[in-house]
Amino acid sequence: MIDLQQAGEGLDGYALLSAQLEALLAGERDFIANAAQFSAFLYHHVEDLNWAGFYLNRNEELLLGPFQGQVACVRIPFDRGVCGAAAATRQTQRVEDVHAFPGHIACDSASNSELVIPLVKDGQLIAVLDLDSPTVGRFSEDDQRGLERLAAIFLAATDC
Repeated sequence: MIDLQQAGEGLDGYALLSAQLEALLAGERDFIANAAQFSAFLYHHVEDLNWAGFYLNRNEELLLGPFQGQVACVRIPFDRGVCGAAAATRQTQRVEDVHAFPGHIACDSASNSELVIPLVKDGQLIAVLDLDSPTVGRFSEDDQRGLERLAAIFLAATDC
């Protein structure tokens, strides 16, 4: 596991993760294979996560995809929860305290903060990348930018 603060506060730690992710995904273009690898990569290399994975856009509803962590909600409508908000708005949702988020879906009661990044390719929402933490306020602006960069690497390396 990489301690992002020890690796060089903020985005510098994500530069190391970016290089590792590019190498991990090199030579494979399959969405499911790369999503599974990316989920495991995040879960084991970003500290203080209790869930990392994907919800896939299926007819304006999110369907559980590859992930690491506890069992999860299988389907999420676009009008519910943090994942739904990211899907509906096509904007990253960084939530300090999920219990204060209107319409939050408690798939795992141990989760207290969340970062959800919409994955859009050629104008189409493909999926959302969902990261949960048991720590309130876990995700900073630097985390958001760094994880958005990792998501962009995943999209560039993957056929959707």
